[in-house]
Amino acid sequence: MMNQEVILSKIEKMIFVIRGQKVMLDKDLAELYGVETKRLNEQVKRNLDRFPDDFMFQLTHQEFDALQASHPTYGNQKYRPYVFTENGVAMLSSVLNSKQAIQVNISIMRIFTKLRSFLLFEQSLNDRIDKLERTTTEIFQVVFQRLDNIDEKITPKLAPNRRKIGLNNDD
Repeated sequence: MMNQEVILSKIEKMIFVIRGQKVMLDKDLAELYGVETKRLNEQVKRNLDRFPDDFMFQLTHQEFDALQASHPTYGNQKYRPYVFTENGVAMLSSVLNSKQAIQVNISIMRIFTKLRSFLLFEQSLNDRIDKLERTTTEIFQVVFQRLDNIDEKITPKLAPNRRKIGLNNDD
Protein backbone atom coordinates (compact mmCIF):
# COMPACT_ATOMS: atom_id res chain seq x y z
CA MET A 1 0.00 0.00 0.00
CA MET A 2 2.83 2.38 0.83
CA ASN A 3 4.28 1.84 -2.65
CA GLN A 4 0.95 2.93 -4.20
CA GLU A 5 0.94 6.09 -2.03
CA VAL A 6 4.50 6.91 -3.11
CA ILE A 7 3.52 6.49 -6.77
CA LEU A 8 0.43 8.67 -6.34
CA SER A 9 2.48 11.32 -4.56
CA LYS A 10 5.07 11.24 -7.36
CA ILE A 11 2.34 11.61 -10.00
CA GLU A 12 0.76 14.55 -8.13
CA LYS A 13 4.06 16.43 -8.38
CA MET A 14 4.10 15.87 -12.15
CA ILE A 15 0.83 17.71 -12.71
CA PHE A 16 1.17 21.35 -13.72
CA VAL A 17 -1.35 24.05 -14.49
CA ILE A 18 -0.65 25.52 -17.91
CA ARG A 19 -3.14 27.66 -19.85
CA GLY A 20 -5.57 27.11 -17.01
CA GLN A 21 -5.54 23.33 -17.46
CA LYS A 22 -4.01 20.57 -15.37
CA VAL A 23 -1.49 18.84 -17.61
CA MET A 24 1.36 16.33 -17.55
CA LEU A 25 4.52 16.57 -19.63
CA ASP A 26 5.46 13.99 -22.22
CA LYS A 27 8.77 13.35 -20.43
CA ASP A 28 7.05 12.55 -17.13
CA LEU A 29 4.45 10.33 -18.77
CA ALA A 30 7.14 8.45 -20.68
CA GLU A 31 9.02 7.87 -17.43
CA LEU A 32 5.90 6.55 -15.73
CA TYR A 33 5.06 4.28 -18.68
CA GLY A 34 8.64 3.00 -18.86
CA VAL A 35 9.28 4.19 -22.43
CA GLU A 36 11.49 6.84 -24.00
CA THR A 37 9.90 10.25 -24.52
CA LYS A 38 10.73 9.97 -28.21
CA ARG A 39 8.80 6.67 -28.45
CA LEU A 40 5.77 8.06 -26.62
CA ASN A 41 5.64 11.06 -28.96
CA GLU A 42 6.04 8.77 -32.00
CA GLN A 43 2.99 6.77 -30.91
CA VAL A 44 1.04 9.98 -30.39
CA LYS A 45 2.02 11.34 -33.81
CA ARG A 46 0.95 8.06 -35.45
CA ASN A 47 -2.46 8.55 -33.82
CA LEU A 48 -2.66 12.34 -34.00
CA ASP A 49 -6.38 12.37 -34.79
CA ARG A 50 -6.97 10.98 -31.27
CA PHE A 51 -5.30 14.02 -29.68
CA PRO A 52 -7.10 17.30 -30.43
CA ASP A 53 -5.83 20.56 -28.92
CA ASP A 54 -7.85 20.13 -25.73
CA PHE A 55 -6.17 16.71 -25.15
CA MET A 56 -2.58 17.66 -26.00
CA PHE A 57 -0.58 20.70 -27.06
CA GLN A 58 3.04 21.75 -27.38
CA LEU A 59 4.36 24.39 -25.00
CA THR A 60 5.24 27.79 -26.44
CA HIS A 61 8.79 29.07 -26.01
CA GLN A 62 7.62 31.37 -23.19
CA GLU A 63 5.80 28.53 -21.38
CA PHE A 64 8.81 26.28 -21.77
CA ASP A 65 11.17 28.98 -20.45
CA ALA A 66 8.89 29.53 -17.43
CA LEU A 67 8.76 25.79 -16.77
CA GLN A 68 12.55 25.50 -16.97
CA ALA A 69 12.97 28.48 -14.62
CA SER A 70 10.61 27.08 -12.00
CA HIS A 71 11.62 23.42 -12.38
CA PRO A 72 15.32 23.07 -13.22
CA THR A 73 14.98 19.30 -13.86
CA TYR A 74 13.33 20.18 -17.16
CA GLY A 75 16.23 22.44 -18.16
CA ASN A 76 18.20 19.91 -20.17
CA GLN A 77 15.49 19.19 -22.74
CA LYS A 78 16.28 19.97 -26.37
CA TYR A 79 12.72 20.23 -27.64
CA ARG A 80 9.65 21.99 -26.36
CA PRO A 81 7.60 19.31 -24.68
CA TYR A 82 4.08 18.21 -25.42
CA VAL A 83 1.67 18.27 -22.52
CA PHE A 84 -1.40 16.13 -22.03
CA THR A 85 -4.62 17.11 -20.30
CA GLU A 86 -6.61 14.60 -18.29
CA ASN A 87 -8.44 13.54 -21.46
CA GLY A 88 -5.15 13.26 -23.32
CA VAL A 89 -3.72 11.01 -20.64
CA ALA A 90 -6.83 8.83 -20.84
CA MET A 91 -6.43 8.66 -24.62
CA LEU A 92 -2.81 7.54 -24.21
CA SER A 93 -4.14 4.28 -22.78
CA SER A 94 -5.55 3.45 -26.22
CA VAL A 95 -2.20 4.15 -27.85
CA LEU A 96 0.07 2.47 -25.26
CA ASN A 97 -1.20 -0.98 -24.40
CA SER A 98 1.38 -2.40 -21.99
CA LYS A 99 0.30 -3.58 -18.53
CA GLN A 100 2.44 -0.82 -17.00
CA ALA A 101 0.73 1.83 -19.15
CA ILE A 102 -2.69 0.59 -18.05
CA GLN A 103 -1.75 0.62 -14.34
CA VAL A 104 -0.14 4.06 -14.64
CA ASN A 105 -3.23 5.43 -16.41
CA ILE A 106 -5.45 4.13 -13.62
CA SER A 107 -3.24 5.88 -11.04
CA ILE A 108 -3.19 9.13 -13.01
CA MET A 109 -6.98 9.13 -13.40
CA ARG A 110 -7.29 8.63 -9.62
CA ILE A 111 -5.05 11.64 -9.02
CA PHE A 112 -7.02 13.84 -11.43
CA THR A 113 -10.25 12.77 -9.70
CA LYS A 114 -8.71 13.53 -6.30
CA LEU A 115 -7.59 16.97 -7.47
CA ARG A 116 -11.03 17.69 -8.87
CA SER A 117 -12.65 16.77 -5.53
CA PHE A 118 -10.18 19.07 -3.74
CA LEU A 119 -11.13 21.90 -6.08
CA LEU A 120 -14.83 21.31 -5.45
CA PHE A 121 -14.19 21.27 -1.69
CA GLU A 122 -12.13 24.47 -1.96
CA GLN A 123 -14.91 26.15 -3.95
CA SER A 124 -17.44 25.08 -1.32
CA LEU A 125 -15.27 26.57 1.42
CA ASN A 126 -14.83 29.80 -0.55
CA ASP A 127 -18.60 30.06 -1.02
CA ARG A 128 -19.18 29.55 2.71
CA ILE A 129 -16.55 32.17 3.62
CA ASP A 130 -18.10 34.67 1.17
CA LYS A 131 -21.53 34.08 2.68
CA LEU A 132 -20.10 34.48 6.20
CA GLU A 133 -18.41 37.76 5.22
CA ARG A 134 -21.63 39.14 3.71
CA THR A 135 -23.65 38.13 6.78
CA THR A 136 -21.06 39.56 9.17
CA THR A 137 -20.92 42.84 7.26
CA GLU A 138 -24.71 43.14 7.40
CA ILE A 139 -24.74 42.43 11.15
CA PHE A 140 -22.01 44.99 11.86
CA GLN A 141 -23.86 47.62 9.82
CA VAL A 142 -26.97 47.07 11.95
CA VAL A 143 -24.94 47.12 15.20
CA PHE A 144 -23.16 50.38 14.28
CA GLN A 145 -26.41 51.99 13.18
CA ARG A 146 -28.04 51.10 16.49
CA LEU A 147 -25.01 52.34 18.44
CA ASP A 148 -25.25 55.64 16.57
CA ASN A 149 -28.98 55.86 17.44
CA ILE A 150 -28.25 55.15 21.13
CA ASP A 151 -25.43 57.71 21.13
CA GLU A 152 -27.79 60.38 19.73
CA LYS A 153 -30.34 59.67 22.46
CA ILE A 154 -27.82 59.66 25.34
CA THR A 155 -25.60 62.62 24.38
CA PRO A 156 -27.10 65.87 25.75
CA LYS A 157 -27.76 68.53 23.16
CA LEU A 158 -26.49 72.01 23.97
CA ALA A 159 -28.56 75.04 23.14
CA PRO A 160 -26.91 76.91 20.29
CA ASN A 161 -26.36 80.25 22.16
CA ARG A 162 -25.71 78.88 25.60
CA ARG A 163 -22.36 79.57 27.23
CA LYS A 164 -20.26 76.69 28.40
CA ILE A 165 -19.42 76.62 32.10
CA GLY A 166 -15.85 75.89 33.08
CA LEU A 167 -12.59 77.22 34.54
CA ASN A 168 -11.04 78.33 31.26
CA ASN A 169 -13.90 80.63 30.41
CA ASP A 170 -12.25 83.89 29.20
CA ASP A 171 -15.49 85.91 28.92
